[in-house]
Amino acid sequence: MIRGMSAVKQNSNQIGRRAVLQSAAVAAGLPLAVRAEDLKTTLDREIRRSQSDYTVYVPKSVDGSSGDNGNEHFLVFEGPDGSMMTVWTQSTAEGAGDHRIMFSRSADDGVTWVEPRRIAGSVRKGEGNQASWGFPLISKTGRIYVVYNQYQGVADYHAQVTGTMDCTYSDDYGKTWSKAGTIPMARSVYDHPDTKYPSNWIVWQRPIRDGQGRWFTGFTRWVSRAVRTAPVVKAPWSDEAVTEFMRFENIDANPRPEDIRISWFASGEKALRIGHGMNPHLSICQEPSLVTLPDGRMFCTLRSMTGYIWYTVSSDGGENWCAPRPMSRKDFGKPVLQPIFCCPIYQMADGRYLLIHHPEFNGVAPGNSGGPKSNRRPAYIALGEFRPKAEQPVWFSESRLLMDNGGNGIGPLNRVDIGGYTSFTTRKGKNVLWHPERKFFLLGKTITPEILAGLTVPAK
Repeated sequence: MIRGMSAVKQNSNQIGRRAVLQSAAVAAGLPLAVRAEDLKTTLDREIRRSQSDYTVYVPKSVDGSSGDNGNEHFLVFEGPDGSMMTVWTQSTAEGAGDHRIMFSRSADDGVTWVEPRRIAGSVRKGEGNQASWGFPLISKTGRIYVVYNQYQGVADYHAQVTGTMDCTYSDDYGKTWSKAGTIPMARSVYDHPDTKYPSNWIVWQRPIRDGQGRWFTGFTRWVSRAVRTAPVVKAPWSDEAVTEFMRFENIDANPRPEDIRISWFASGEKALRIGHGMNPHLSICQEPSLVTLPDGRMFCTLRSMTGYIWYTVSSDGGENWCAPRPMSRKDFGKPVLQPIFCCPIYQMADGRYLLIHHPEFNGVAPGNSGGPKSNRRPAYIALGEFRPKAEQPVWFSESRLLMDNGGNGIGPLNRVDIGGYTSFTTRKGKNVLWHPERKFFLLGKTITPEILAGLTVPAK
C-alpha cells in the first residue's frame, strides 16, 4: 500500500523495484546504488511539484522500462461498500499500443491504496488488444460495471479510439471480475461506411445520475477518416469530432454486458458541433463535462479549437441540447480562455461549482499546429454559482492558479501537462480533485476553503 506523500520514499514496490533498477544500471554502465538514488530522487522531487495531498500511484521507472509510465483518464469514485475506488488507463506511454484498464481500492478515504490490478487490455505491447478509457457504473445492488473502448485490431481514426464498447463487472467490490462482454452500440453517420470498422468514441468523465436515477454521460465521437471534413493542419487537434450523449437504461437491473440498453441523444445530424478557429465547417467539439443544476437542467462544458471554453444546456434530462456557445464569466462577459484541452466542471459539497482550465497560452497561438500541448499548464480554477434567470445559468469568478510543475517534463514522452483528465469527489464534505500529473503520477489535491477564499462570482 501507499501511505500519503511519505510513500514516495518508503514504498519499494512503487519506487525502488530492484529488477528495474538493475536493468537500467546495466544499460547505462553505472553502479546500482547510483541508479537507485537517481530514480528515487527524481520521483521524490517531481511528485512534490503540484503540492498534492494524496498519492494513488507512482510509476516504477521514468523511461518506460517498467511499462507503467502512462497513467491517465483517472476516475475516482465512491464504491458501494463505502470504500474509495478508481479506474484508469495505464500504458508504457499514451498511444504506445499497450493501453490497459487498471482498478484499485482504498479503505481509508484515499490515504492508502491496494496494489492495482489489470481488468482489461494489454499486459504489454504485442500481447493482446489494448483497452482504453474505462469508466464506472454502479447498480443499486452494488454491482460495479467498468465500460471501456476495446480495440479489435482494426483502426479507423486511431487504435486507442476505434473500438467496441466492452464491459466487465464485479459483484464482490473489485476482488474478482467477470468475463468481458460487448454492449451493443448504434452506428452513426459519422462512422466508417464499412461496418468492419467500429465507432471512434471516448467517454472521459464519470457518468452522472439523471433526474430519474439513470446513468447519463456525454462522449466524443471522432468522425471517421472516410467521411470527415478535411483537417486544416496535420495534427490530432485538427481532426473532426462531435459531441453526443448516452443514457444507460437498465444498469440497476444488473444486466449482462450484452443486455445493457442505451438510448442515444444529440446523435447523427443532431450531434453538437463547434467550428475550428481556422475553418468553421470543421467541427472540433469534444470532451463534455456535465453537472446538474438546482432547477433540474443539465449544464455541460465543451473543449474546442477556438481558444476558449464552450457550453450547452439541456432542459429535458439530456434528450435535447441548445446549440453550443462560448462560455463567459457572466452573461455578455469575457470568455473563459482555454487551449484544446479538457475543461471539466464539478459540483462541490456546498453546491457551488469548480471549473478547471488553462488560460495561459505561453506565447503560442491556439491555432498553431505546434502549440496546443505546450499550453496545458499551469492549471487554474474558477468558482461557479447558479444564476437561475441568466442566459448562461452558471457564472464564474476570475481565475486563480491552482498548481503547476514548472514545465519539467517526465516519462517517455516528456510530458508537462497538469490538471487534465481529472475526477472529483466530495466524500464526507471534503472536495478532492484527483489528477494524473503529467499523465504519469496519480495524485489527489484537496480543494480547501483557503484555496477558494476571495473568489467572488459576479452577482449581476
